[in-house]
Amino acid sequence: MRRDVFQAIADPTRRAILSLLALHAMTPNAIAEHFDSSRQAISKHIKILTECQLVNQQQNGREIHYHFNPQQMKEVDIWLEQFRTQWNTRFNQLDEFLKNQKNK
Repeated sequence: MRRDVFQAIADPTRRAILSLLALHAMTPNAIAEHFDSSRQAISKHIKILTECQLVNQQQNGREIHYHFNPQQMKEVDIWLEQFRTQWNTRFNQLDEFLKNQKNK
């Protein structure tokens, strides 16, 4: 089954892994140390993130380091853009309303 970015970020553990990797590359063991889950469970999360290309792996000797791939989040950003426009419009309307209430 092909997963998409939205499925990958739907899980809070995977979002937490992405947050960690956004700071710096990490080995699977280093990632797993941040969670109460088993190493095997974390490996499954990393596999899903890798399948969706949200993380890339790089072999350094015998260790694998995972890196966050922010380019893959572009799909989420594009989807959210429609809501940003609505939110900005509504916030501007609220600002105008509050300004008018203050001046009364």
